[in-house]
Amino acid sequence: MTIILGVALGRHFGLRAVWLPEVVRWWHARLCRALGVHMQVTGELVPNALLVANHVSWLDIPVLGSQARIDFLSKSDIKAWPLIGWMAEIVGTLFIVRGANQTDVLIPEIGERVQRGRHVVIFPEGTTTDGSRLHRFHPRLLAAGQLEGVLIQPVALRYGSNPAPDPVVPFIGNDVLLPHLMRLARHPGLQVHIRVLPPLDGSALSRRHISEYCRHSIGEALGLETVDARSPPADQKAAQQPVSSTTPFVETT
Repeated sequence: MTIILGVALGRHFGLRAVWLPEVVRWWHARLCRALGVHMQVTGELVPNALLVANHVSWLDIPVLGSQARIDFLSKSDIKAWPLIGWMAEIVGTLFIVRGANQTDVLIPEIGERVQRGRHVVIFPEGTTTDGSRLHRFHPRLLAAGQLEGVLIQPVALRYGSNPAPDPVVPFIGNDVLLPHLMRLARHPGLQVHIRVLPPLDGSALSRRHISEYCRHSIGEALGLETVDARSPPADQKAAQQPVSSTTPFVETT
């Protein structure tokens, strides 16, 4: 609260907090440590990447946010959450209103942020799951991955250390934030495996093909079946290899 109030006050007087992204990353990592989250990370994040991840819980945001300077696209409902919505807006979260046809505005904004070196995470399922399956990936906002200078990088999130997904982490159905947070706080040794998958150049692909490729890649990494997914065409396979300049993730607890 102190940090966000300081940023908001500075903006009122026309001051820009250039240090804010690093502080936000520190805060995400601090929250994960406070909740006893043990993170195992596989793979490397490439520059100028639009990150496409499966969605299990609000915990996905601090877990991913602790790894790099990342912006998020969130449903507008979060903006209405007391305090948290205001904080999310201050730190640069993009919000989308369902059914409001905002893609023409959001796609250029997402692309511009990625082209400037920021990473933006999209959860294309549009809702959370219990971790045992993947919903359909909505392709519309993945059009940002067709823009020049933007790569697409799937990220698979899996909670739990047993063959079955962790039953406590999913934030689904009628779950309420505070009781769910308390359940997590009473859940010691929480494990999450973040698998950062090879990037894809989507400039010559359709949105649907990008969507199906990401869903297939994430489903395969999680050991889930995705019967409607396709592999990228042969002339795009070379684009999946990580570029030479990468940011390694570090395993943290």
